Order: sequence, then structure tokens, then C-alpha cells
Amino acid sequence: MFYYEIIITAHALAPLTYSCKCELEPFSEVLVELGNKQKKGYVYKQVGKPSFKCKEILSQTDFYLTATQIQLLEFISSYYSSELGVAAGLFEPFCESKNILDTSEFAGDFSTLPELSELQNKALDFSLKNNVSLIFGDTGSGKSEIYISAIAKTLKTGKQALLLMPEIALTPQMQKRLEKYFSQGVGLWHSKIAKGKKERILKDFMSGKVRLIAGARSALFLPFKNLGLIIVDEEHDESYKNASKPCYNARDLAIWLAKNSKKSRIAGKKELSAENSRIPNGLNYDFEGIRTILGSATPSVVSYHKIPHFRLKGTFFTSSKEYLFDHSPLGLSNMIISHLAAVLDAKKQAVIFLPTRGNFKVLLCKDCGKSFSCPFCAVNMSLHKNANALKCHYCGFSSPLPSSCEHCGGSVLQSQKIGTSELKLMLESALPKAKIAKFDRDEITTAKKLEALLKDFNEGKIDILVGTQMLSKGHDYHNVELAVILGLDEHLAYADFRASEKTLALAMQIAGRAGRASHGKVIIQTAQQEFFKPYLSDFELFIKDELELREPLYPPFARLSRILISHANEQKAARITEQILAQLKSIENLEIIGHGKASIAYIASKFRYSILLRAHSHSPLLKAGNIALAYGATTDIDPFNFN
Repeated sequence: MFYYEIIITAHALAPLTYSCKCELEPFSEVLVELGNKQKKGYVYKQVGKPSFKCKEILSQTDFYLTATQIQLLEFISSYYSSELGVAAGLFEPFCESKNILDTSEFAGDFSTLPELSELQNKALDFSLKNNVSLIFGDTGSGKSEIYISAIAKTLKTGKQALLLMPEIALTPQMQKRLEKYFSQGVGLWHSKIAKGKKERILKDFMSGKVRLIAGARSALFLPFKNLGLIIVDEEHDESYKNASKPCYNARDLAIWLAKNSKKSRIAGKKELSAENSRIPNGLNYDFEGIRTILGSATPSVVSYHKIPHFRLKGTFFTSSKEYLFDHSPLGLSNMIISHLAAVLDAKKQAVIFLPTRGNFKVLLCKDCGKSFSCPFCAVNMSLHKNANALKCHYCGFSSPLPSSCEHCGGSVLQSQKIGTSELKLMLESALPKAKIAKFDRDEITTAKKLEALLKDFNEGKIDILVGTQMLSKGHDYHNVELAVILGLDEHLAYADFRASEKTLALAMQIAGRAGRASHGKVIIQTAQQEFFKPYLSDFELFIKDELELREPLYPPFARLSRILISHANEQKAARITEQILAQLKSIENLEIIGHGKASIAYIASKFRYSILLRAHSHSPLLKAGNIALAYGATTDIDPFNFN
């Protein structure tokens, strides 16, 4: 009888010991019994016979984790202070019966690759000479053509390539570009793809028919066996950061792989097999490492400071941009309406950004001034007229639209802070002949709806597209003449050291949708013109000014970590917080910046406390994360969200 520690997939448990009559390969998938239910798990390591009675492994499957996945799994668990089982739930394992990976040269036609300019060729050469690089390219400067050329060079060598994008809203358009050059060798991967289609993609991927994967952050966890290139487009985007445990950042994982894959693969067979033969049989060791290319028109301050970058200035097409400022209160002003009318007369299109979906963010009683808050979260609910309901954008709770105030019984209710649905109604009233569509998470619920809306906009069936941050995600439509940006002043006021960086990047990304092949206009409705004006045409100047402000207290000069304690019992949440704090005080070189109730103290029926930490190396934060893990708390290393 053999005994193994098994990682139970997607469970916050330490590896559990099971027995088996036969020898098993480490990180091969097995089925085990847990609490009278059948669960999937991975063999972690062989151990001696335990002193307690243990259950027998039910069966072994044909699946296992590849060497790249094993690296990522163990790193995520360690760096992001996560249980192995929780981290293991991220991965799609490899199936040996789905055919052996064909590592021969990719059978594609590379004769039609995009022709690069002299500057683009320099950017490509720069990225191929560095293990990790950043292409800091203006909107419309031709970063996509550089990506395609780098992918082609990788596929020609028989290796696999991965193109990460921050939002599924980017994937249909990019898929068409990639299929133009790489035909059926492209696989699309994101959360909105149906299960059956995912299974077909995985089968083609494991057999080697698909060598290029394009998708959202989850694509990083596919069973790559011969990965040669990772491209992280719009690397600054917060969508790469996972909001729940493990709080990984896909961009940072791609950087880590590029810096560590070569060492572990070349020396890896010896190093990793020393740990009880930790690598499954049949893996490919003929490997020269992974190269990672980051790209953005508004790169993160941290990436700019830490990663070698190439500045790609100018635009691929002849274009120009004019910025106008509107100092009116939030909403449709005469200035905005007149410019929209002019765009419509010219048979051009416009995009309008607003941070809030729904009709109104807050519903207030005119008599007592109190708002309608979610019973399960310490936040106001948003008004959705179409559903005749109030909805919570945190936990999803919905309730019928009230006819009177629940606090004082007042019958006159007023709404504040408009959302995309209400703005669409206002536009339809002001511009009755315009064809207007909404582009937010309420509207785009399936991949089919996404493709249909973008197709209609591209074909000119929609004149004005009203949306949230999905609008900023790299859409390339040459008939958009006007971009209108509303509601950003609130973003600048957030209690977040990245507030200025995030807000300016968002403004520039949305502005980049207008005038991509001609003259474009951008209207920003703001009372903060003095902040936006000097930086809108020079993001690099902003980064340099921002670096001076951040040193020495904030990234990239210091490291931050946030511990979140969440519990249905408020007293218990407070007690756990105090217990963690007591242990944190013994860690050297660790600064406790602050602690207490989270800024949103109640979400999904749980009370929330947080502890914010700072250090100048990762080691103290790792020790703090291990303490938090023992109490079941969530550690967010390099946090993006402080709510």
C-alpha cells in the first residue's frame, strides 16, 4: 500500500492523506472521497504510512498538471498566501489521451504578416532581446502588429504562444485579426465561452492543432507544455487582478514565468525530480524559456519603473486629437449635445463613458434625505428602471422599486448620480433620430450579445455607444469621431494612492477610441481641468511626476499588502483581527499602516475588517500572509482595491 498527500481541488484545505494500491505520479489527477462526496484532487507527494486510518483513492484519471502549471501553482500558493487547493482550482489539467503534443513547425502561412515600420521593427527587436519588456506605445501606434510578428516568430519554432487581454470585450475583434494570420491555430478562452466549446478548444490545444491562445486572465492556467511567448496587452488594466483568493495578478505571473522558466526547465529536471520525482512523465524539457511582452498606451507606474521599455510614439494612421473641457454638472450639457449633433450630421459615430451602470446610483427620500441600502451590504442600491427594481452591484441582491421611504414613510423619492441606462434615455430624448446602444455588464451578458453589438457598431448600425469601462478596452473603429467622458472627478477623489494614475489612464484609454484614422474630439466633463490638461498628451510626464510623489512610501519603492477578515459574526471578525495584529507586531521590517473596519464594512451578510501593511521587501509580507492564512483571512499582496 502507498500513501499520498492529495491537494483537494478548489478547497481551502491542507493536503489530505489517502492510500492507494499502486504508485502514482506527482501532480496526476485522482478522484477521492471527502465528506461522502466525490472530489477531484492532485497527488502532491508520497508519504510514509500515517498513524491514523485514511481513505483509499477511488481512481486515477488521465489528467495531470504540466511543468509550467506546477511552477505557477506552487508560486501562487506561496506568494499570494493561498491554500494549495484553492490555487489548484484555477488550472485546466492536461490529458494524455487527447493526443501527444506535436512540437513540429507550425503549419501556417506567414507570407501575409503585417508590414512593420522602422520604429515598429525596432520595438519588436527590443522585445525579442529582453526576457521581459514593455512596449509603451501611444494609442493607434501599431502595437497589435508587433504582437502578431512576435507570435509568428514563436510559432515558427514549434512553441506555443499566449495573448492575454484584460476584457472579453476585446476578444472578438482580436480573434478576427489573429485568424487572418494564423488560421485555425487560434483558440479563444474566457469565462463567457460555453462548456462544450471550451472542451473542443482544449482537445485541439492538447493535440497541438491550436498553438496560440488568446483570452482573458484565466487563459494563463491552460495546460501549456511548450510555451514560448506571453503577451500582456493593456498591461495596466486592473482586470488582470483577481479580486478573490488567491488574489493573483496575471500580469505579474507572466513576468515571473519569464524570469524563472528558463532556469527551472534547463536545470529543472534535476532540481524538481529531487523532490520525490515531482514532475510527471512525458514532459518536454527541450526548452529555452518563456519571453513576456507587456504593452500599453498608459503603462502602470510600477511597470515603467521596473521593466525595460521601448517608447513607441505617434500613430500608425494619420490622425489628430482635440481635447475640450466641459465644466457643467454631471449629465448632458448643451455643449455635449451640440457636438453629438454635429457628429451625427457628419455621418460619424460617438462613444460616451459613464462610470455607473443602471439608471441612478442612489435613490433618496426627499423628506428625510436617507437612501435605500442593501440589507446584506453597507452600500446603496442602484435604480434599474427596466427591471423596476433596486439592485446591489456588490452581492447581486434585488428588490422591487419602493413606493415610499422605508425610514419615514415619505412618498417623494428622488434619484441622484445618473447611470448608463438613464443617460441613454436622456440621449434618446435629446437626439430622437440617433441610434443609441448601451455597452455595460447589464447589457452584455453573453459572448453572442457582445459580438452582435460590436458588429452592429462596426457596421454603422449604431450612432452612439454609451458604456462603462468596457468602452476603454482597446476597440479599434475608425468612424468614431467623438469621445465624451463623464463622471471622472469622483475617481480622482478616491482614497487610493493610485487614484490619479487610474483616472488619467482611463481618460486616455477612452479618448483613444476617437479619431484613430482621422481628426477626433474628446470632451471631458470635469471641474479638475488643471489636472488633466498637462498630461493628456504626455502620459510619460505624468509617470515621472508621480514617481517623485510616491518615493519612498508607495510602489514601486515599497511593497503593500492588505489582509481582509470577513465573518458573519461581527465580534468574531473583530477578535480575529486583534489576534492577527498581535502576531504581526513581532515581524521585523513590517509596518502596520492601519487597521479597522473596511471602508465597505458589510458585504454579502459578512462583516469586514482590514489591515494594511507596508515593507520594502517581500519577506515580511510573506510572513504576515502565512499568519493571516492560519486564521482563514484573505491576503491581497500588491492590492489594487482598498474597499
